[in-house]
Amino acid sequence: MTASRSPVVPVAVLLLLVCGAPWTHGRRSDVRIITDGNWKELLEGEWMIEFYAPWCPACQNLQPEWESFAEWGEDLEVNVAKVDVTEQPGLSGRFIITALPTIYHCKDGEFRRYQGPRTKKDFINFVSEKEWKSIEPVSSWFGPGSVLMSSMSALFQLSMWIRTCHNYFIEDLGLPVWGSYTVFALATLLSGLLLGLCMIFVADCLFPSKRRRAQPYPSKKLLPESSQPLKKLEEEQEADEEDVSEDEAGSKEGTNKDIPQNTIRQRSVGPSCPQINPS
Repeated sequence: MTASRSPVVPVAVLLLLVCGAPWTHGRRSDVRIITDGNWKELLEGEWMIEFYAPWCPACQNLQPEWESFAEWGEDLEVNVAKVDVTEQPGLSGRFIITALPTIYHCKDGEFRRYQGPRTKKDFINFVSEKEWKSIEPVSSWFGPGSVLMSSMSALFQLSMWIRTCHNYFIEDLGLPVWGSYTVFALATLLSGLLLGLCMIFVADCLFPSKRRRAQPYPSKKLLPESSQPLKKLEEEQEADEEDVSEDEAGSKEGTNKDIPQNTIRQRSVGPSCPQINPS
């Protein structure tokens, strides 16, 4: 009997292990995943969000504590979430993530950065005792829903797209590094040229230039201020020339008057010769 029952025990233990595995290691995580598509869910309710990267050692050490804290989310009425910045670069720019891991608390659209100890107990106390009220919220100018942060998110997404294209050129197409840089340089010049032309077109449509009719050149009524000194100089030169011409004319008239007088004197003096009396 003992020999026939002995194989049953290992089989039963194996079945328990197999059946119990999904409940231990395969248990569904209570941490929600936030992406660019569903990040606006953070604007409603209360949230605790962790920004992490898989390669970060500090993030890896935080994961067990964060998972344990997420199990208390239903009791604390708080949603526990995480964001992989390597997969969601847009959210990294939207929330200005400069260090990893970074934890934010959000309550009805107001975001506050958590900077306390990173243990499950401290997370629970932070939410249950409402310690977040002592932290000043992020300004609306730098909030994730502002125009400024939306532009920052677009820039981060563009940088990630450029990096993906660079890897595609080098690894898949086999281009050298300088060849990839040349492609991006030409694309930058072309895009700048097109953008400049579009801006000029829009500016010309919104603010059309006023075209004035060309005036006739010798305009004595309307003279610019810059031409007035030239006009005065020309007038002075003309006056000087007139004075010189008058002086010359006067001198000619004087000479003409002197010549007849001399001739008259000579004529009057010529015939009057002294008479000699014969004695």
